[in-house]
Amino acid sequence: MDENKSEAFMRAAIELAVENVQAGRGGPFAALVVRAGRLVARGTNTVTSACDPTAHAEINAIRSACRELQRFQLSDCDIYTTCEPCPMCLGALYWARPRRVYYAATRDDAAAVGFDDAFIYDELRCAPEMRQLAMEQLLREEALGSFRAWKAKHDRVEY
Repeated sequence: MDENKSEAFMRAAIELAVENVQAGRGGPFAALVVRAGRLVARGTNTVTSACDPTAHAEINAIRSACRELQRFQLSDCDIYTTCEPCPMCLGALYWARPRRVYYAATRDDAAAVGFDDAFIYDELRCAPEMRQLAMEQLLREEALGSFRAWKAKHDRVEY
């Protein structure tokens, strides 16, 4: 895609983020999913209005695009997001497998206005028992039964 078209999509995402703030729907973040130069889906941060901590712009855009395209991967799509993705959104983006992710502001820019994810990035490097969020493993052997069932399922859909 040519540079001007990419910039136009990013400007549209930025405009959507500003509108989201002004409308009081959530934080200053927006994302677009584009396929073959066509807008497939958009998402804004609706954490506070939806009372959903996972309702980040990228997550909302990915969910909408997957519904629209009737598939769970976006390998032929580009995602335009107004900020470098947080750890949760980065994980979702890897699972969605877009062709490319374009972002505008950095995570440091977000931290400067109160959206600091450095703590989560640090926690990901820790062993589960060393994290600030109390975590305790239970019933591992029983849980492995679901993995055995998955491995034995011949018609499973890989992802």
